[in-house]
Amino acid sequence: MSEEELPAGWEKRLSRSTGQHYYLNVYTKESQWDRPEKPANPPATGNGKTDDPEEVHCSHILVKHSGSRRPSSWREQTITRSKEEALELLKSYREQIVSGEATFGSLAAKYSDCSSAKRNGDLGPFKRGSMQKPFEEAAFALKVGELSQTVDTDSGVHIIYRAA
Repeated sequence: MSEEELPAGWEKRLSRSTGQHYYLNVYTKESQWDRPEKPANPPATGNGKTDDPEEVHCSHILVKHSGSRRPSSWREQTITRSKEEALELLKSYREQIVSGEATFGSLAAKYSDCSSAKRNGDLGPFKRGSMQKPFEEAAFALKVGELSQTVDTDSGVHIIYRAA
């Protein structure tokens, strides 16, 4: 059987967290679970930025909540906290990092709901199009050594640290 034919501008990808396939619009970097029916529209104009890095190297702390795409993790089989509770946890982690009370890596290793916790939250280097759009936009907007505010994605809420 041949590779699945997709409308122009779409790629089929495999989710690292769920093992399920999803579809990525190569122009907007938005993803969806349902197979696309129509070609993706290319953007009318580019953003004109020339200082945009090709890839960034980031770490993150993910806190899932009951509304997350997959409300379970290596830490908890069933996550029942609300989105508001998840945001409060992340804000307290961010305050601990900024105040010097704790390191990003130690909090990620102990509290992140992502499997990257075993690497102190390190996601390694990645290019545009490999992460969910809100995460990607926040990561690429950070300067090296900068810590994001909270970022909301389908996976949960995050704080991101740009290492390189």
